[in-house]
Amino acid sequence: MKTLDPACACGSGRTYAACCGRFHAGEPAPDAETLMRSRYSAYVHGLESYLLATWHAATRPAALELDASPRPQWLGLAVKAHVPSDDSHAEVEFIARYKLNGRAFKLHEVSRFERLDGRWLYVGGEIRE
Repeated sequence: MKTLDPACACGSGRTYAACCGRFHAGEPAPDAETLMRSRYSAYVHGLESYLLATWHAATRPAALELDASPRPQWLGLAVKAHVPSDDSHAEVEFIARYKLNGRAFKLHEVSRFERLDGRWLYVGGEIRE
């Protein structure tokens, strides 16, 4: 009996293998929005090494401590805008919903991305209220 691949956590509507799974396995994301979606999915799956590898060296923390307790329960992602400013820079606005200790929260951010050596990297972001 064939098992079905679950839907990708990023909300694309595709399976994990056809969507973020391939980027987590090493394929470069084609654009900043795809990288942002794959990073959200990496948070859902606890893939700290992927998150650090896709973070710009100038702003990358030493560690993320994704196993710290309590862990957020990621509930969903909504991409509001993807705005490329040139071939190597873009912004992605998103809202990520999560629960922590039974309370619901949302993270609204405008993230900045830069493409270096053919790979998009997360540079940083501005939290919106």
